[in-house]
Amino acid sequence: RAQQAVQAARPYAEKMVEVLQTTTERATEYRHPFLIRREGKRAVMVLITTDKGLCGAINVNNIRAATRFMNEHYAEGQRYVTVGRKGRDFLLRYRRQVIAEVSGVADRPTMAQILPAITVALEEYTKGNTDAVILCYSKWISTMRQDPTVQTLIPAEIPKRAGDAEQSGPRADYIYEPDPESVLDGLLPRYVETQIFQAVLENKASEYSAKMIAMQNATNAAGDLIDALTLYANKVRQAGITTELMEIVSGAEAMRAAER
Repeated sequence: RAQQAVQAARPYAEKMVEVLQTTTERATEYRHPFLIRREGKRAVMVLITTDKGLCGAINVNNIRAATRFMNEHYAEGQRYVTVGRKGRDFLLRYRRQVIAEVSGVADRPTMAQILPAITVALEEYTKGNTDAVILCYSKWISTMRQDPTVQTLIPAEIPKRAGDAEQSGPRADYIYEPDPESVLDGLLPRYVETQIFQAVLENKASEYSAKMIAMQNATNAAGDLIDALTLYANKVRQAGITTELMEIVSGAEAMRAAER
């Protein structure tokens, strides 16, 4: 179900990117604050991990990717917003500044659960307290593969639309009310929220896939251990029986020799 949720949410996120592409093209002279690159060295990292363990190396990989990126690019101005207990506990243990956290996310996450933490990250950028908002999560590729992913949320990196030669179907054209600038003002915060929510879904699907693989590996390891112990027990039992038979035969031979 987690995998189905990821796959169901991806078209919405992709369509929002398409709408943003056309809107930014129309609002050519307007620069939303979320589109302006700042030169400072401060960043808020939205780190997504799980609440519980027993899910392979997902949390370790996410934490390593997030902290490595921050140390390389924002060594002096790091702050974190965490989704999941594992990331929060790690950062607090190593005295990193956590300005907001969400834990206990349901198996079927909702935007309402994570919106307070998202709001904190957006307000930090809007107030000028940070120069970038970064996202780190585990992207679900397949049951056997989950990749730690780091992406910049703000300033938003909106990819350019494909050219006419690359466009496979008719290009959509939109009518904006009241104007493209106003639409962009409402759409960009929603875009950031959607990206984070999609990342939570991806991470949840990755968690369940990793847990399934970990349980399967544990089952296989337990089976191998049982086989090895059974073989060892059989060898010990066989050796004991052989020793007893040899003692019986030796005793019988000694009795026959004494009777002669």
